[in-house]
Amino acid sequence: MLHRRDVRFRVSHVEETPDRLAVRDSLAARLNKSAEEVVIRRLDTKFGMRETIGEAKVYETADHAGDVEQDYMLERNKIGVEDAEAEDEEVEAETGGAEEA
Repeated sequence: MLHRRDVRFRVSHVEETPDRLAVRDSLAARLNKSAEEVVIRRLDTKFGMRETIGEAKVYETADHAGDVEQDYMLERNKIGVEDAEAEDEEVEAETGGAEEA
């Protein structure tokens, strides 16, 4: 119904906890999905441990992710952020040109 799968995973790391986007990209590659279709919900590393346990939602399409997920979660995972930034730049260019004329 929500066009997604729930995934729990474990990441072993030598140094600090990897950032959310690196984990998302790695998980997406392992699942043969686009990074835009994977939403990392939680990363949990216990103090002093070199292992992170996480939860993710893997959607059929990026549009399904955008329809279901909350805005703050999409922003954390940088899903749709590029599109919004491009629209903001277009609006600034249009209003900037109008002010000069």
